[in-house]
Amino acid sequence: MPERRRSSDRTGRDPVNADESPDGPAGPSGEDMENKARNLVLRMLTHSPRTRAQLDRSLHRRGYEEEVVTRVLDRIEEAGLIDDAAFARGWVSSRHHSRGLSRRALSRELRTRGVEEETVREAVAEIDDEDEREAARALARKKLAGTRGRDQEVRIRRALGALARKGYPAGMSYRLVREELEAEGEESDLLADPDL
Repeated sequence: MPERRRSSDRTGRDPVNADESPDGPAGPSGEDMENKARNLVLRMLTHSPRTRAQLDRSLHRRGYEEEVVTRVLDRIEEAGLIDDAAFARGWVSSRHHSRGLSRRALSRELRTRGVEEETVREAVAEIDDEDEREAARALARKKLAGTRGRDQEVRIRRALGALARKGYPAGMSYRLVREELEAEGEESDLLADPDL
């Protein structure tokens, strides 16, 4: 009796051995996994700068083993392509100037990206008190200008809300909104300084 050939599924794989990976019964070698992980990291870094912790999380989510992740990230860091301190400085400069974020908000964002505490402190220290105050003042002025003609309570609430969302402390926010209203020729009993 002639031997019957096994039929294959639609992918062309033998259904008996369907659990084998396309890379062979043993799966890809450790070197192949490192190459794939390295290529993935390089693609991610080409798209946008990232911290080591972000890259680490991305590789683990994709199922790469710890030793592969560590070796790949160590080599890429040695090559100077991962630099959390440079990332933090760039992040602070960009987000403070473009979005008007406070040091507190910037610190929080960097921590969520896995930047170490000392590096966070060094990066946000580049923004001095005067820079932060002027960024908050510009935001308060912009928000008040956008609500001119509305009820004063609404204007104040919106300006304070905008400052709070950017991470500015309440005392500074109250003072700046009050000063900006006074510059417009308005006074308000609604802005008693919460620190007094």
